[in-house]
Amino acid sequence: MAEDFNKILKEINKNLEYLANKNPKNMNAFHNFLAQTLEDSVLDKRTKELISLALAVKSQCKYCIAFHVKNCLDLGLREEEMLEAAWVAVMMGGGPCLMYMQLVKEAIQQIKNQKK
Repeated sequence: MAEDFNKILKEINKNLEYLANKNPKNMNAFHNFLAQTLEDSVLDKRTKELISLALAVKSQCKYCIAFHVKNCLDLGLREEEMLEAAWVAVMMGGGPCLMYMQLVKEAIQQIKNQKK
């Protein structure tokens, strides 16, 4: 059964909001760390998001794949760039990561279509 990545993104936002309400101190600290880590520095945001997407594939996390595909699309990255990053994960993780590339493809298509 195919995943509904737009639904997954809504779930992520709902659950992060819940966690932020339950423990705002920890969520604020994590959010600040995330924002600081993703700032342009030696590596730009686009490169960092591609790395994050590859790590999401290697970690086999559908939630992370959805989150980072959306971020990549928001930054104007092309499907080819995202798939190439995912191939790096396959190089490091083998067949199981290759199977998770299907989720990257689905997420790109669904999230792109939602934006139209």
